Amino acid sequence: MNTSRWRNGPHSNWGGPIRRAVVTGGCGFVGSHLCDDLLLDSDVEVVCVDNFLTSTGDNVVHCLSDDRFELLVHDVTEPIPVPGEVDLVLHLASPASPQDYLRLPVETLQAGSLGTFNALELARQKLARFVLASTSEVYGDPLQHPQQESYWGNVNPVGPRSVYDEAKRFAEAATTAYRTRHGVDTAIVRIFNTFGPRMRAEDGRAVPTFIRQALAGEPLTVTGDGSQTRSLCYVDDTVQGILAVAASSHPGPVNLGNPAETTVLELAHLVRDLSRSAAPIEFVARPVDDPGRRRPDITLAWEQFGWKPETDPRKGLSTTIDWFATQLNDTAARER
Repeated sequence: MNTSRWRNGPHSNWGGPIRRAVVTGGCGFVGSHLCDDLLLDSDVEVVCVDNFLTSTGDNVVHCLSDDRFELLVHDVTEPIPVPGEVDLVLHLASPASPQDYLRLPVETLQAGSLGTFNALELARQKLARFVLASTSEVYGDPLQHPQQESYWGNVNPVGPRSVYDEAKRFAEAATTAYRTRHGVDTAIVRIFNTFGPRMRAEDGRAVPTFIRQALAGEPLTVTGDGSQTRSLCYVDDTVQGILAVAASSHPGPVNLGNPAETTVLELAHLVRDLSRSAAPIEFVARPVDDPGRRRPDITLAWEQFGWKPETDPRKGLSTTIDWFATQLNDTAARER
């Protein structure tokens, strides 16, 4: 994919170069990688907004010495105080893992509603391009396969996952309303299963859970019979997709993910093999409303932006496993 449009100075809808970006949830997994990529352009300044509800400053500590980076510790459910010009608002602030949004149901709904309104209002006041990081979870347990952006989804509005699913669906509606009512230059990206370094070992998602268990020699806990599928996209590719949409005037929604589909059981075996672990596979109860199949149709992303994942999932998993192993070794060294 050609990302030169961003590298040479992305442009907003009105033709001005994007020089200052606000990233809400910027200390999180995907958000911190976005901050890194934005800072690769020497002309871009980044304001990272986070309240550390499900993250810490560890993911961006390496950015703090850069004069073009500002960390604003703030809860996006309150108006976002960013003085000066802003050209791009990337809204990622939300609990994203099942462990987090099940533990923080009200906060998840507030991030998707109040947080989205405040991020949109910032973009409206600053005449900035706005990109909502939505999710494949808006499709629920899909009856369409693979999932196209035109599919409305199959979501249980009162199930345990509803706090996240419906928060993101509401956020999409709010983003659309600001575009039609206030003329804000908005876009929606729907992110499918993304993985890579900086994921939290205990966040409950399959990849970090399997890696943590394999490195510790613990049984890899596969839910159900493991036949449910996921499509894994390495974080670098996801970030490039988000920035490609940001650099355009396209409103979305746009699916961003890897159309290569794998079962959860296959993923567990792959992680175990790449970790050189002898840990056994253990089958446990499958969560309520756990999607049976998940695979994006990325035709729109390819035709509009020339975007597709370029990192082989096996290579991405090896890199992620190495990162987790280093983190575990560093932790063990500090504890000695």
